[in-house]
Amino acid sequence: MMKLNEIKKGDYVIADNDGDKKTGEVVDLRIFNKQVCIDEGINEYWYDIKQISAIPLSETALMDLRFKKIVNTDGTVKFSKGAFRMVIPKEDDFSKMEIWYRDERRHIFHPMTVHELQNHFHEMTKVYLNEVSFD
Repeated sequence: MMKLNEIKKGDYVIADNDGDKKTGEVVDLRIFNKQVCIDEGINEYWYDIKQISAIPLSETALMDLRFKKIVNTDGTVKFSKGAFRMVIPKEDDFSKMEIWYRDERRHIFHPMTVHELQNHFHEMTKVYLNEVSFD
C-alpha cells in the first residue's frame, strides 16, 4: 500500500480490484476520502488508497517510458531521456542509482519505484515524465 501524500496526478501505479490488477495513471485524488482515480486506458475508476501499489522500477518500465539504454565499459548502465540521466551499478540492479539533470545530481540509495522516478523527474526538469518525448 502506498501513502496518499506520495501520489501525484500523472503518476503510474497499480490498482488492485479484488485480485484484478491494472496499471494506470493517476488522474485525480480525493484526499479526505483517501481515494485515487486511475485511468486504465479505457475507463477511469476510483480506488481506495489501500488498493493502490507502486510499480517497481525496472528496465522494462524505463523502456515503456522511452528511456534509452547504454551499457558502459565499466559495467554500469546509463538510461537517458533528453538531458535527464540515470546510472545504475550493473544490469538489472536498481538498488541504488545516481540521477542528474543539467547541474543537479541526486544519489538514491534504495530501490526506486516508477512514481518516485516520475516525481524526481518533474522536480528536476519541471516537466511531467509522461508528457515528454525526445524521440
